[in-house]
Amino acid sequence: MRLLVLLSTALEGCAQFLLLRFRGSPSTAERARWLHGACASALRRLGIDIAAEGRFPSHGLLVANHLSYLDILVFSALSPCVFVSKKEVRSWPLFGLMAWMAGTVFVDRARSTDTHRANTEMSEALSDGAVVVLFPEGTSSNGSSVLPFRPALFEAAIRAGADISSACISYEVEDGSASNDVCYWGSSTFFPHLLRLLSKGKIRSRVRFSAASKRFSDRKLAAQTTQEMVASLAGLRDELGRTGLASYGVQDT
Repeated sequence: MRLLVLLSTALEGCAQFLLLRFRGSPSTAERARWLHGACASALRRLGIDIAAEGRFPSHGLLVANHLSYLDILVFSALSPCVFVSKKEVRSWPLFGLMAWMAGTVFVDRARSTDTHRANTEMSEALSDGAVVVLFPEGTSSNGSSVLPFRPALFEAAIRAGADISSACISYEVEDGSASNDVCYWGSSTFFPHLLRLLSKGKIRSRVRFSAASKRFSDRKLAAQTTQEMVASLAGLRDELGRTGLASYGVQDT
């Protein structure tokens, strides 16, 4: 039943976007507001609750740990924003189409030169006043650690002179384990994992935002500082993922 609810909500969202597109080329802000409405509706109909501590930033780059594809719905449901994602997401049935509609910045990790293009697109969105959400671990994990933040895409905020804020996301599952049933990592494949997630009872997401934002002139310092901030928000300061991806269960998302 939940799968049908999710699919019907996604199709309804696509129809709403077509109406928006019929009136002209949607702006970055209009695309972000559209996704915000679609994600808020989806989580409400699926019975997935969000508890937020602190305030969602009104502008700038927001960096967070990454646990699941559900993270995108949660952050977007809280406030309109633009996401950065690997290019493979663009090919996902229906959900990839919606990501494209929302103005997601897709990055081809196999091409080092693509980072420059992605930074340019992110910088333009930041200069337009959008909140851009980046998961700088570059992958998702089971939440046992905050993995090293990759500094390359922090360049966008430096170019735009934008503030950088931090957030930590976590989940609770009524009749299961968040690390197994919500977190998308290890050998998980998308559709079997999605079906298992939708079969669970009450799911609650908790998002903690940093109290302050900061501007940086060095992307490596920005990555290190915000990684420590996210780890602090998660209560994982002693579990910073400094030993690399091999030490933890991760999934290339």
